[in-house]
Amino acid sequence: MGLVNLPNLLSLARLIASAPAFWAILEGRFTLALILLLLAGVSDVLDGVLARRRRQVTRLGAYLDPVADKLLLSGSYLALGMAGVAPGWLVAIVLGRDALILLAVGAALAFSSLREFPPSAWGKTSTVVQVVTGVTLLASAACPWPWLGQFAAFLVWLTAAATLWSGLDYAIGMLARLRRLDAA
Repeated sequence: MGLVNLPNLLSLARLIASAPAFWAILEGRFTLALILLLLAGVSDVLDGVLARRRRQVTRLGAYLDPVADKLLLSGSYLALGMAGVAPGWLVAIVLGRDALILLAVGAALAFSSLREFPPSAWGKTSTVVQVVTGVTLLASAACPWPWLGQFAAFLVWLTAAATLWSGLDYAIGMLARLRRLDAA
């Protein structure tokens, strides 16, 4: 199966679209950033559906898709924080959780035989909440309606809680898998 297929091209396009989205946020062009991020979200849904339906699942796509997703989400939060749209403490929680997970995975790869790191339900929930919050923060910056700002403020706290909880859940799950390896 070829590496160049529509699902992989959509993932690559999402990866490339990250830079203009970050630029738009940093330049205060929140409507443009919102459009770019919504298009990236649509491409994320489409690449997975197309890969499965067309039987075009590739090893490249399996790596490219989550890298594009993580870059887009983490970079968006960093840009939102730098633009003053998201509170710095929330950006630190979102990026800190991801950094700790990467360090834990790296340590597990280096010092154990653990090679599978499946996403948890809490991790997926946290990602969805982070996406909804990021889009809502952008929408609130683009169109400053009071009710939207209040909803965004609520989502900020929900995102912090979901992100912290998913990080704790991931750590507990990783330790349990490592213990099972030691016991085997």
